[in-house]
This record gives sequence, structure tokens and C-alpha cells, in this order.
Amino acid sequence: MIYFDNAATSFPKPETVYRAMENFMKNIGGNPGRSGHRLSIESAKIIYQARKNLAKLFKVKDSSRIIFTANATEALNLGIKGLLEPGDEVITSAFEHNSVMRPLRTLEKEVKVKVKVIPPSKSETVDLEKLEENITKHTKLIISIHASNVTGDLMPIEKIGKIAKKHNVYFMVDAAQTAGALPLYPEKIGIDLLAFTGHKALFGPQGTGGLYIKERVELKPLKQGGTGSNSEFEEQPDFLPDKYESGTPNTVGIAGLGAGVKFILEEGIEKIKKRKKELTEYLLTKLETIKGIKIYGNKNLPAHRSFSEGGENKTSIVSFNIKNLSSSKISQILSEKHDIMTRPGLHCAPAAHKTLGTFPEGTLRISLSYFNTEQEINQLVKTLKNFQIERCKQIKTDSDRYLFASI
Repeated sequence: MIYFDNAATSFPKPETVYRAMENFMKNIGGNPGRSGHRLSIESAKIIYQARKNLAKLFKVKDSSRIIFTANATEALNLGIKGLLEPGDEVITSAFEHNSVMRPLRTLEKEVKVKVKVIPPSKSETVDLEKLEENITKHTKLIISIHASNVTGDLMPIEKIGKIAKKHNVYFMVDAAQTAGALPLYPEKIGIDLLAFTGHKALFGPQGTGGLYIKERVELKPLKQGGTGSNSEFEEQPDFLPDKYESGTPNTVGIAGLGAGVKFILEEGIEKIKKRKKELTEYLLTKLETIKGIKIYGNKNLPAHRSFSEGGENKTSIVSFNIKNLSSSKISQILSEKHDIMTRPGLHCAPAAHKTLGTFPEGTLRISLSYFNTEQEINQLVKTLKNFQIERCKQIKTDSDRYLFASI
């Protein structure tokens, strides 16, 4: 089996992740912060260490400002709904995932928050001049994905952070695709809220994620309940992380996440970045030998299909279409006949596909992991070439746009 769907969830994980989760389930299993016995204390230590690992990875001074959530979606909802109020304005990009756009559209409809979507320019994935022009006295938040989950193109978050600081506007970043894949230091860049997921480049299990909250930010909690602290009071604790972490945590998942982050720290984020860069450039070179292929991304960006000197402008995500073939059909055939796992369609990001001109059909997405190889890429490209596209006979059906009889 060849797995090329790491932007959805990474697989495989480092062996240490499996061992950490198994150890918790077999040998610990206690509820952290809810008892004083040894197993409860051991569980609390696991969560504490995972939080410290993340703080070290992100170079965050105070680890209590990293809040654990079930995923990046919950983290984004906490940041968006906890900050925005009726009459506020929020500015975002045209490449956002539905985890950003749906909460924003909900607030737009329910409490009259004004949402402004900024298109790309000829030189950036977002038009920075238009972004700054759209800031008014009512603008409270700028929110941007760090890397498009469709094309892998990076947003200029350092430049956006400077604009936000200049106008005293909060800045939130969706780092679902970049946390663990690229160096990312929110306190250095000027990010007020950083949402991340655990199950992608951080190598943790599904059901884990988090939100970094800068000191100046006050959010309304999404939920209230037991925290294991201040149990004598019926009001929610007002200190971090307890203020935002009600209910029994996913300790077994956090154990795996902590092990995944530890693996990254031990391997080195620069080493991981370098390896994924090599694989991405190799994939792009090979894909461009396929007849009828169209690779998507901001074609006006310098070296948009590679990594620019002095910094990155792309992650290890590549989206493409092949002439006269639907992405869904290609993905189905790759999976069922060749055991190659990919992701077709709209990738929960219709705004991005409308920007790219690939809506509603979508694209086929290949997303690479630190553990993929050049040999696996060779097998993918060989398989795609063997489809013999030019000899495929199109058969129209009610349920699928095209089927290809010769495949």
C-alpha cells in the first residue's frame, strides 16, 4: 500500500506514538486532575509533558497558553466564536478551509459579523494592499490559513502579521497543514491565535489538536464544566489552560500527540522540512512528464511549484487534474486497482477551488509525508501513465461524470 493522503491525516505514525498510546491504555489509564492517586498523577504528567513539547516546538514561553482541543476545527471555533461579537468585522483569504469559512458565515448570519474575503494578487496568495485597505475601525480579526490544503501554497503570514500589528487588529492563523512540517513561531511572527491539529504533520492520532492564545487575547469559552481545579466553585476557572479545557481530556490521544511532537523535536524540524521539500520537488518533476496534466497553484508566484531561495512558498501538497479524467475516478482506480491512496474532490475548501477555477469538480491531491519515498512517487507516476488516457473511451453515466472503459 502506498499512502499519499497525509494532508487529510498522516500515516504511518512514528513507532513511538503507537507505544505511548498503548502504554497509557495498558499501564496508566487514570483520569488526570480528578484524583490524587498514582495513575491520575501519571496521566496529568503525560498532558503536562505534551504541552511542554508543543511549547518547545513553537517556541512559546508559557506552555499554559497552549489549549488542547479535539482538532483544529474546534480550536478555530474557539478562537472565532470566542472573540467576535455583533458588529465586528473580520478579514480572511480566498483559500480558507470550511473550518474557517463555516464559523464565519454562521456568525455573519446569526450576529451580523461582517466577513471580508480578500483575493490573491499577482505576487501573493492574498492581495496585501486590498487587505490593508479593507481594515476599518470595526475590524477586529484577520484570519488566514498558513498553507492551502488544496495547493500547498503558503500565505505571507509574516507580512499579514505586520499589517495586523500596525492597525492593532487580532491575527489568527490556521496551521493545520504546517504545524510540525515547517518552523512556526507565533510569538516571533506576531500571531495572537494559532490553531493546529495533532493528527497531520505533528504525527499524533485523530481527535487531538490545540490553540495557542497570546496574553492579550480574551476568549469566551465554548463550554463550561469540570476541570479538576477550583471544584469548590460553580463558576468556570478564569486561568489557563483550565478556562478552556472542561471535561475529561483525550489523554490517550494526547499521549500519542506528545510522542509525535517529541519525535519531531528529536529528528529536527529543519531535517523534516528538507526531506519533504526534496520529495515535493521530485513529485512535481515527475508529474510534469504526464501528458494532459495540469498542476494547480498560484502561477504568478515566483517558483510556485518549488521552494524559493531563502524561504518556502509551498508545502508538500500537490493538486492536479488530467485532461478528460475526473479526479474521483482516478482516485478510485488508484485505490481499488493499485492500492495507492489519494484524495479527490473539493477537500472541504470550496472557496479555494472557486479561486483556482476548479469548482465544482475539484482536483486530485497528493500530500506527502516524511516517510514517503521516491520509489513510491515513481510507482504513482508509472501507474498514471499506464492509464493510456488518449485511448480511453468516455462513457457518460448518471452517477459519474465520466467512466473510462479501457482503465
